[in-house]
Amino acid sequence: MTPTRSLEPVASSPAAPLIVLVAGEASGDTLGQHLILALKERIPDVRFAGVAGPKMIAAGCAAWEPAESLAVMGLFEVLKHLPRLLSLRRELLAKLLADPPALFIGIDAPEFNMGLAARLHAAGIPTVQYVSPQVWAWRQGRVRKIAAAVDRVLCLLPFEKQFYDSHDVKAVFVGHPLADEIPLELDRDAARTRLGLQVDRSCIAILPGSRHGEVSRLGPDFARTIAWIAGQRPTMQFVAPMVNDGMRRLFAAHLAEAGMLHRVVLLEGQAQAAMAASDAVLLASGTATLEATLVKRPMVVAYRLGFLTSLILRIPGIVKSAFFAQPNLLANRLLVPEFFNDSVTAENLGPAVLGQIDRPDRAALVDVFTGIHRTLRRDASRRAADAVVELLREKSREGVIA
Repeated sequence: MTPTRSLEPVASSPAAPLIVLVAGEASGDTLGQHLILALKERIPDVRFAGVAGPKMIAAGCAAWEPAESLAVMGLFEVLKHLPRLLSLRRELLAKLLADPPALFIGIDAPEFNMGLAARLHAAGIPTVQYVSPQVWAWRQGRVRKIAAAVDRVLCLLPFEKQFYDSHDVKAVFVGHPLADEIPLELDRDAARTRLGLQVDRSCIAILPGSRHGEVSRLGPDFARTIAWIAGQRPTMQFVAPMVNDGMRRLFAAHLAEAGMLHRVVLLEGQAQAAMAASDAVLLASGTATLEATLVKRPMVVAYRLGFLTSLILRIPGIVKSAFFAQPNLLANRLLVPEFFNDSVTAENLGPAVLGQIDRPDRAALVDVFTGIHRTLRRDASRRAADAVVELLREKSREGVIA
């Protein structure tokens, strides 16, 4: 159920410290949930409020605005949402300056959170960014603004802390909660049985994204890719876990247009089970690529942005990273195929997906993925909570907070 927007004060003891969190979309909601639970173990009377999703709300965060309000991607795609987002940020800023919290934590959503954090930090409110912006990949000059906006950056990936260390920005590598949550090995047959799939038939998991824009841009080509693969391998099974009912209905419309609605098992949630049941995954770039890595499944990754954003990213020197898929970034080499913009076609994706199913070095790939899993398995929520508590203690010693 979507929370009703309200910026009214949290109904709790005024003596209890208030931590305000602002999370964007489903992955941020999950991170926020686990961080809240870990902080409650360390600060029993702490209160939480802010921009939150259902998981954060269940963990005890008062929702002033739903996290999905910030689920906008792309440099120019955000423009039509800009008045609403700027209005929300002004409202939050005024409220937090009038009644300062003990701490502000931005969870992902850097385009929204960094501007808010900068104003709060300038007013003396301690600030944290949980999940580094991809400053190491493009527009590296932003690191100076990050240094001026937050007291700590909590990094999910090890090379991010190395980047911040080289720029004298205080950062902590906490690992990734998904690596803690997902077992090192998952039973493919058990996952197929759980989802009602045939155990003895190959299966491909399809994840076209968690945002409306992603599913709109990738959905038609993913549906045509399913049709292409089904023509090559008629017995192939397809399962598509969608983040919510709205995205399920949107992708179902793309499947129907391609004549493939009857071929795909559509799920709401259960992404991890769908990946575990698969022989390979076709998915949008993002956190899901890390999840597929941790589930140890070969994958093909697609990324499509709007026209103007794509033009900007083609300017020499803007993009520093050679890859965008998480496993390729973490390994610093091309482990799995990735396709961008105009290369995202059924004629490219279909053969690439079948190539991943048939790849002869599958065992070696699983070994690399297992190494990545072990590197990221650091009890991330505990480490993040410890970093937050240490910052609060530091600010208390300095007299910044009571």
